Amino acid sequence: MHPPETLARTAAGTPAHTLRRDAGREFAAMALVAGAAAMAVAALAGLGGDYPAKAVTLYAMAAALAWRGLGAHAPHARFGAGNRLTLARLANVVLLAALVGEAPADPRQLAWGIVVAATLGAVLDAADGPLARAAGLASEFGARFDMETDALLTLVLCALLVQFDKVGAWVLASGLMRYAFVLAALRWPWLAAPLPPSRRRQAVCVVQITCLIVCLGPIVPRPGATALAAFALAALALSFAVDVRWLSRHRHPPQEVSR
Repeated sequence: MHPPETLARTAAGTPAHTLRRDAGREFAAMALVAGAAAMAVAALAGLGGDYPAKAVTLYAMAAALAWRGLGAHAPHARFGAGNRLTLARLANVVLLAALVGEAPADPRQLAWGIVVAATLGAVLDAADGPLARAAGLASEFGARFDMETDALLTLVLCALLVQFDKVGAWVLASGLMRYAFVLAALRWPWLAAPLPPSRRRQAVCVVQITCLIVCLGPIVPRPGATALAAFALAALALSFAVDVRWLSRHRHPPQEVSR
């Protein structure tokens, strides 16, 4: 998320610590929910005691990153239902991420559980933005929080596809593309410039996540999953290429130094 920022007072004069306090309650409550859910998953799937510990640790790391960007939610004093829903989606992704490297008693049953959980998260993705706008709490933080949660879900689904031997390791390119783009922006800062809203970008995100979820279905054979994942990767790569081309064409030329 964004680097730490100083939280300003809201328009109504409410101190910024009100937002921190409200968000803190939400993060803490979701930590308890994630921990309880992780223990339930471990019991149902026959996983070891390290699974809940992994899930809670991953949640703490992800929540810390989200907390760092909270300043971009100012001047709002409330965390809001939209961000609360995104936080729930993040906890869902963390539970899936903690499954990487686990050896369940019944892999097929767990795969179906992953499909259901990931599908639920994907469906809820359509609601957090409208909730925030309806409450007048839309912000740069919320948009970024939503996007990074989607990016993490994509990476986790790719890792699970490799773990379940449904697709080769090349599918990780889909999950790592967003992070490669961020790293490239450190070398070429013009890549970090804001992009205009794009329905194409939103559609590709939906297609990408949907394809990966379908590929995880136990009834989908490996050749079918490979073809579907390859299509999703191609669509994502093309979308990134379009954005990079737009950023390249609209970057500001270097300023001449006046003498």
